[in-house]
Amino acid sequence: MSLAFDRVGGPLAPFTGALDVILAQQTQNGAIPWFDKGPWDPWNHAECLMALGAMGEFEAADRGFEYLAWSQEASGAWLGEYGNTLPMADRLHMARTPAAAFRDSNFAAYPAVALWHRYRLDNDLTFARRYWPMVKSAIDFVLTLQHPEGDISWSQEAFGTGADDAVLAGNASIFKSLDCGLKLADLLGEPQPAWRLAKDRLSCAIRNAPHRFDRLQDRSDFAMDWYYPALAGVLSPGASFARLEARAPRFAVLGRGCRCVASEPWVTVAESCELAMALLSLGARAAACALLDSQLNHRDGDGAFWMGWQFAEQIVWPRERPTWTQAAAILAFDARLGASAASDVLISRT
Repeated sequence: MSLAFDRVGGPLAPFTGALDVILAQQTQNGAIPWFDKGPWDPWNHAECLMALGAMGEFEAADRGFEYLAWSQEASGAWLGEYGNTLPMADRLHMARTPAAAFRDSNFAAYPAVALWHRYRLDNDLTFARRYWPMVKSAIDFVLTLQHPEGDISWSQEAFGTGADDAVLAGNASIFKSLDCGLKLADLLGEPQPAWRLAKDRLSCAIRNAPHRFDRLQDRSDFAMDWYYPALAGVLSPGASFARLEARAPRFAVLGRGCRCVASEPWVTVAESCELAMALLSLGARAAACALLDSQLNHRDGDGAFWMGWQFAEQIVWPRERPTWTQAAAILAFDARLGASAASDVLISRT
């Protein structure tokens, strides 16, 4: 039986196995890495804080916010590790070695979403004010990396160099972060007109200047570049539907989920759950529910979600249960079920 079963009731009770993974991996200082001895970054950490809040684990979430504030650099950035650069230790498991680290713009922006989500859960203005300086500093940092054309460089290290590029999925996520940051600013009586202008410029770039994104690497094979503009609410509903429908045959696998990479026979739970939230945001509830139901097949005996399923070989791959996978599942089912007061934060459109 899940350790958290008696603590969590209501519609989200079936997901206490996923919650237990996040709680078990949180360190004493409040950090939530991908897995034991694995990488840490503020984006996935923030996603876990939202999942903890949705499940009512406020003490653990509070320690996570404290860690975010403590680990933030004076510039407003965080030095986050890129877990997707880790090699495989063997055929089934990811290596437990140091990952490459960068001051990533998308990573830095995302805690704004976590803080807005927390406010929507408990309406605690005191808590929002405590961490507002962290969010303000972070977004101010992110906007130092915005180009005149509106796109935002993927990292401080790349900005202005030959490695400078704007990742479409990351920029769409930043758009969502700016939206939540602006809501916090207005709530706390500190409007940020420069942020609003930056958000409008970013939106214009995503809608009208596709050549500004993924200039150094064609990322159209990755699911996140496909659905994130729809999930983040950058595009109109009509444009979002058209985008999702046009590429669905490349990514959607009936009864299994969403391919992480179009050319690989591999569906991943996190991408499937995020795609489901994009569908929910557009009112495509039946398709979203079917997609989420298919993810219930990708759980272990304790109810935690595996990272993915390699359907050509019919195996769990890799044999990992990342914390952010658990968080994505919790948040997606919360969005579907309307269980928490913040269940619409990730599916609301600007």
